[in-house]
Amino acid sequence: MKKILALILVFVLSLSVFIGCEEVTSADKEQREQTEELMREANNQVGMPNIKYFSEKKMLKEVLEKCDDPELITYIYTVNLNGKLIYQGRGIGFGVPYSVQYTNPDYIARSYSNGGGGVVLPQADPSGLFKPEGLSATWYMMIDEETGETYVEYFEPEIVVKQKKARRELCEEWSLPDNY
Repeated sequence: MKKILALILVFVLSLSVFIGCEEVTSADKEQREQTEELMREANNQVGMPNIKYFSEKKMLKEVLEKCDDPELITYIYTVNLNGKLIYQGRGIGFGVPYSVQYTNPDYIARSYSNGGGGVVLPQADPSGLFKPEGLSATWYMMIDEETGETYVEYFEPEIVVKQKKARRELCEEWSLPDNY
């Protein structure tokens, strides 16, 4: 009998916790619904932009396709305090920001079936590390000028990556190789 009473007590306490959570999500749900209603009204009054040519989308598609080209040769420079470019070498592609994660940085640990939200937790990369957001560093696949072999460089300072070499006068002369 005591076990049954204990189970009932645990059930009631658990239910009260969920009801307490529902009150918070209920207010959030009400605000979300009001915001959606305002957005519908704004769309009714203003409408959608009259996009005819989709130039930005076409441009982004071309950029993404170039980023996917494994043979895209680029040139990397760092920037000194005077704003001059310091030539670092040739490479492949545009680099990968160090804050990019290979896997989704978040996962839903618990989802409430009534649409009231859930619990989202951080998820580690396969390395077991959690990458910070907005880290100002870049991995870049360099090409050894002598052997043609590729190797990875890590850059923390501001970098400029170009498909064509920068004009000589924009660069620190001492950083340029003889065959630049």
